[in-house]
Amino acid sequence: MGLEKDLPPGEQLLTLFRPFLENLAASDLSPKTIQKHVDNMWALGGEFIRDLNYDQSLRKRPVEQHLFEMIEDGGPLLYDGGEDQQRSFDSTCRKFRRFLTATAR
Repeated sequence: MGLEKDLPPGEQLLTLFRPFLENLAASDLSPKTIQKHVDNMWALGGEFIRDLNYDQSLRKRPVEQHLFEMIEDGGPLLYDGGEDQQRSFDSTCRKFRRFLTATAR
């Protein structure tokens, strides 16, 4: 269980994540690939909240702004992950950023 103060930014993240995940679910990707992306999005949310708890000044910034910075060149370095997991995570983050950029137009 996280902290009570993590709920508002977490809910904002979900509103950004949901359309991407729905798009993946409607795609022709295999269930295994979709699940990998879902797992990576879960990790992205965790890394986002970890950042907020590490640097309290990030709580004053818009969620979207910090998220875009986190996924600018792939994803952030995973706190607890190997090289293969990081590569998969980065791939999902790049795909998510392309999705956000395309839907923002």
